[in-house]
Amino acid sequence: MNYFAHLVLAQPTVTSKVGNLMGDFMRGIREEALSEPVRAGLRNHRLVDRFTDHHPRVRASRRLFSPRRRRFAGVALDVLFDHFLIRHWSRFHDEDLAQVIRADYRHLQYGQPLMPGPMRETTRRLVSHDWFGHYADLDTVGVALDRIAGRLRFANAFAGSIEDIRAHYGTLEDTFLSFYPELRAHVADAALERPVQPGTRAG
Repeated sequence: MNYFAHLVLAQPTVTSKVGNLMGDFMRGIREEALSEPVRAGLRNHRLVDRFTDHHPRVRASRRLFSPRRRRFAGVALDVLFDHFLIRHWSRFHDEDLAQVIRADYRHLQYGQPLMPGPMRETTRRLVSHDWFGHYADLDTVGVALDRIAGRLRFANAFAGSIEDIRAHYGTLEDTFLSFYPELRAHVADAALERPVQPGTRAG
């Protein structure tokens, strides 16, 4: 799952939101130096990733991508699943989507001092360019994936992965709609983070 889903599956606190995103920015970070609430969020991030990576329908979805892009399929699905979560938000969540996005942006802004440098830079861009507000548009997803491919440090043929997504969009959407409730239930059952009431700023 990508940034938006990780934030949604976190607790409504700054430390939880930071920890649940930090799993993608751990290079050079000593986990034992993090506060316990941030570490709990980090553990939840890893739980989400493990469940997603090993889910049979998600694994089958990777095979829908052309052979030259298949190595990149997991990353492409992460971003696409954010798109589906935003498009189908009201099917799974009662809260107003726009309010949830604004609250997550505030949490990320308040959490800047807790973040390593690369994470601060990414989350600043995320907020200032309203990434989540644009993810409902599939063309934006394609642009985002091409930018990710362009930042890879090795030669690749991942650009244009939106072509594979468009070709199998309905199947991928069905996969997400059946998979996401299972993921939410798995996170709730594991209860790696202490539940708190919405609106709490610090964890």
